[in-house]
Amino acid sequence: MADEKQKRPQLVFTLLVEVGRNPNDGLPKGATGGALMCFASGVDEPEAVRETVAILKQADLAPLDVTGYGTLEERLDQGHDINDEERALMQQALDENSVVVYQLTPFFEEKKNQPTSTHH
Repeated sequence: MADEKQKRPQLVFTLLVEVGRNPNDGLPKGATGGALMCFASGVDEPEAVRETVAILKQADLAPLDVTGYGTLEERLDQGHDINDEERALMQQALDENSVVVYQLTPFFEEKKNQPTSTHH
């Protein structure tokens, strides 16, 4: 019989974290926030989310919302196309028991009420 105290295996989860602005967050001037695609290790998704939020806060980012996309296997089952770079970073997150930021997309407020030029 398996030992009940056996450690649960670490998994790697893909998380999309929306962030707001903080004074030293390193986002481009004029950005209203951003989205970070992260690969985070954890025994389950809630743990991976907690770890990611804690690390981003330490990096002066302001996490607002986290969307979980599951493990590599779950994403493949959903038909996601996962490239070699992503797979390597997922393995790095697992090997280091860490959070790896794969992509940062800054958000900019759309300019409203700008006159559109129409030439007749």
